[in-house]
Amino acid sequence: MINKELLRRIKLVVFDLDGTLTDDNGKIGEETKTLIKDLSRLGVKFTIATGRLLSAVTNYADELDIKIPLITLEGTLIKRFPGEKSVFEAYLPKKYVLRALKLTDQYLLNIALCHDSAIYYTEENALIPSLLDKFGARYEQIGSYDDYLKNTLEVIICGDYNANIKHVSSKMSFPWTFGIRSSYYKSHAPGGNYYLEIRKIGCSKGESLRKLLKHLKIKMKDTVVIGDWYNDKTLFDTDALKIAVANAVPELKKMADFITKGTNNEEGAAEFLRILLQAKSKK
Repeated sequence: MINKELLRRIKLVVFDLDGTLTDDNGKIGEETKTLIKDLSRLGVKFTIATGRLLSAVTNYADELDIKIPLITLEGTLIKRFPGEKSVFEAYLPKKYVLRALKLTDQYLLNIALCHDSAIYYTEENALIPSLLDKFGARYEQIGSYDDYLKNTLEVIICGDYNANIKHVSSKMSFPWTFGIRSSYYKSHAPGGNYYLEIRKIGCSKGESLRKLLKHLKIKMKDTVVIGDWYNDKTLFDTDALKIAVANAVPELKKMADFITKGTNNEEGAAEFLRILLQAKSKK
């Protein structure tokens, strides 16, 4: 059981979204919403740390009446509302976006530019919406990338020829580029496509949580993180109280201070929130 004195000090709860806060249908449970409302009245703040774009998260934040900034696109952006000033952003340098565009044109690959509001693609890359699996993202076809080179948080390149993707990956790495990171992977579907995601180096949920806490003037030890997947590991590498839902990967469970009995489909997060509410109500 978690120390009640520790729970009484908690000021912020940070949820991963998919597989943690939401069920497999993308819904937040009614008990979870009620508990968040009750805890908010007691002064606890809430936010979300997710791999989704900002525009794909704001509806959940509105549903939960979250007012503070959200950590989105794996920590590349900390912002609450599109168009407002961000706490932190990690935009790719224009020269590297241009380099990626040139290489994908040369090797006949598909490319899209991810901004906080949408994923942008051109007519030549019209397959992008069907090739990418970005939960809740808004896709917008544009005439040219020229006006979208700035404010790019992530470049996504995809194609069905492994060698071409790997070649572009090498050309987007040191010594050709500096300060950016390329992540290469293959889709799980048989005969699927290959993908390359390019972001600024040093961005993660954990690093952005540290920046957000500095902004909010909240200590890490007064914070709770709740997650389920590998990309939540950087959150669990911190001194926050770590909660893993029952469906979490084994690596995360080993790092957790508490593992819920329920999965995301059983409102596992609510299980911890009940414990937190009980501790807070007895102050």
